[in-house]
Amino acid sequence: MDTPYYNKELSWLSFNERVLQEAADPNVPLIERIRFLGIYSSNLDEFFRVRAANIYRQSLLEAANVETEQLENMKWSVLFNKISDKVNLLTQQFQSYANAAFDELAKHNIDLIFNTEQSQNFAKKLSSKQRIWLKTFFEHQVIRHVTPIIISNKTQLAECLDDDGIYLLVALNKDENTQYALVEIPRDEIKRFIILPKDNIDEVQRIVMLDDILHYFLDDIFSGIFDYDQIEAYSIKLTRDAEYNLNDEIDQSLLDKMSKGLKQRLKADPVRLGYDRHMPAYMLKFLRKELKIKKADNLVAGVRYRHFKDFTGFPNLGEHSLEKTDLVALEAANIKLANSIFDAIKQEDILVYYPYYKFRHFTEFVRQASYDPAVKQIKINIYRVAKKSEIIHSLIEAVKNGKQVTVVVELKARFDEEANIEWSKLMKDAGIKVEFGIESLKIHSKLCLISREEHGNLVNYAHIGTGNFHEKNARIYTDFSLFTCHKEITQEVENVFSFIAHSYKRFRFNHLIVSPLTSRRRLYQLIDNEIENANQGKISGIDLKLNNLVDKGLINRLYQASNAGVKIRLLIRGMCTLVPGVKGFSENITAISIVDQFLEHPRVMVFYNQGDKQVLITSADWMERNIDQRVEVACPIYAPHLKQRILDILEFHFKDNVKARIIDRRQKNHYVKNTTGQAVRSQLAIYDYLRDVEDKSLKHLLAKQLTHE
Repeated sequence: MDTPYYNKELSWLSFNERVLQEAADPNVPLIERIRFLGIYSSNLDEFFRVRAANIYRQSLLEAANVETEQLENMKWSVLFNKISDKVNLLTQQFQSYANAAFDELAKHNIDLIFNTEQSQNFAKKLSSKQRIWLKTFFEHQVIRHVTPIIISNKTQLAECLDDDGIYLLVALNKDENTQYALVEIPRDEIKRFIILPKDNIDEVQRIVMLDDILHYFLDDIFSGIFDYDQIEAYSIKLTRDAEYNLNDEIDQSLLDKMSKGLKQRLKADPVRLGYDRHMPAYMLKFLRKELKIKKADNLVAGVRYRHFKDFTGFPNLGEHSLEKTDLVALEAANIKLANSIFDAIKQEDILVYYPYYKFRHFTEFVRQASYDPAVKQIKINIYRVAKKSEIIHSLIEAVKNGKQVTVVVELKARFDEEANIEWSKLMKDAGIKVEFGIESLKIHSKLCLISREEHGNLVNYAHIGTGNFHEKNARIYTDFSLFTCHKEITQEVENVFSFIAHSYKRFRFNHLIVSPLTSRRRLYQLIDNEIENANQGKISGIDLKLNNLVDKGLINRLYQASNAGVKIRLLIRGMCTLVPGVKGFSENITAISIVDQFLEHPRVMVFYNQGDKQVLITSADWMERNIDQRVEVACPIYAPHLKQRILDILEFHFKDNVKARIIDRRQKNHYVKNTTGQAVRSQLAIYDYLRDVEDKSLKHLLAKQLTHE
């Protein structure tokens, strides 16, 4: 029997199906269900820009090199067709869930007015007062941002379509002639959801889409300039291949190369054209011809409203119960009571878990360092940061205070390249030493190192985490942050920065596991150790919490461990190509996935080690790119109480019977059954647990202070 693997792209679609399940769950507050539709849509856009784009490219290459009689053996084309079939099925579910959610809105006196093909129907739901208001709004707020592109035989339509834009394709018909035009929906300048003033007749709160406002007032845009008998308009959205080719000219800096590469994206090949399913055949034929789309697989008839990801910001005009209840972020007691964060870290290692804890713990780490006279140097590597980053502001202030600041910026952080280029320029101008790391490797580790002079010696304080230094994401993504001044660990963190700056140097890492230097070897050793323990009848086991598990070498090692009798529990949020429960391969492996209020993002590894469990947090998923082609860091948790805290958190996840789905050989996303009679929703249980931990810790520390006084 061949070694079983599930296809990673189809596995990714199974993950996004779990997101879509949240939009159908009646126990999820209504507004959150609508926002999950937006998250699903946003995810799918990125999937086509990156993953499906690669499959499509491979299928084109395959078709160019395969004889006609061998077409049935074209594996890339077969896979692309499977992807298309799965997406079409999910699109039908999406439409059904969206319709149900919007119908339910009406029960709460919220009416999201959707247009139909006949724009006259749009106005029937509006009172005369609202129509007048809308006319004024269009004339004063909207039309100044609208400049149609008139399509002629010289127009390169593909170059006019931005990958992140939504457009109306307009047909101006006069007798037998048609003039086409393109109108972009101005989403940056105006909110997509327009709240109408209430009518005196009823208490219904009405919302209209900016798309529909433009559609309704098309005559105001084109009449007087063009002569036509009929005007038709339908939404379209183009998804491009997100990959780019950078040349290897030695005289170009990486910054210049990246800027050039971003410009190339505008001209990248179309991968997917989404269009309103009601678009007439003559307009669709025109689109295919202009965009040179020959394969039907590239055309996706869908919902009228493209770019549904904007629904992640759908407003709540009803009662608070229509939204999730925000959890009040916790504060670590030992940081709260200390004079400074450095004093707190000196006492013991500190572990915080976002968003259950305030991200301010990290921003304070950097802010206090920026003006602390004892701090001499700050080093940090940045993959993604917020648009208004407090961290970068503090780093700039640190330079003004005479600190040596080094920032390693990953320019190739997908879809954040442009922002990172701008941040790099800003920081360079401020006097920060900006490095771009190793051109052949992405810097994905989450490290910050602060050096303080204490009693004539330089003492290092390090942050090692599983998530990006991104204030906004830290309110949505779950991630661990470890603060430590452990002498050997902080020295190894410094060695990682040295390796990034001088990749030809080699360092010995006894504590940290560092990609691409030691990860594969060390992970194999850790798994092999569990195999040996199982063979000797000693305590063995492996628990893994990852975003993605697709590396075949590591999967094969897990299969070997399973065959040796090692019990393996997997918690995989996204792609999982390992197939659990297969006789002779994975009988001892179980896998679940959790999608809930927060996005599960931390990576945690637990090896049972004869009962003395080894617990590590890491920035790396188990993918070939993370193990062999990126700079990643895994760090052991040594403090017994912090180790136990992580183990307890994992147990809540593995006991989840509300939001946990089973990953099986077919990835059907069945929910874990509640066999105990007690519902366990792990994210809420973890919050209650951590709140209790901090309450007890605060009482203990206060009592300790009183004793000393």
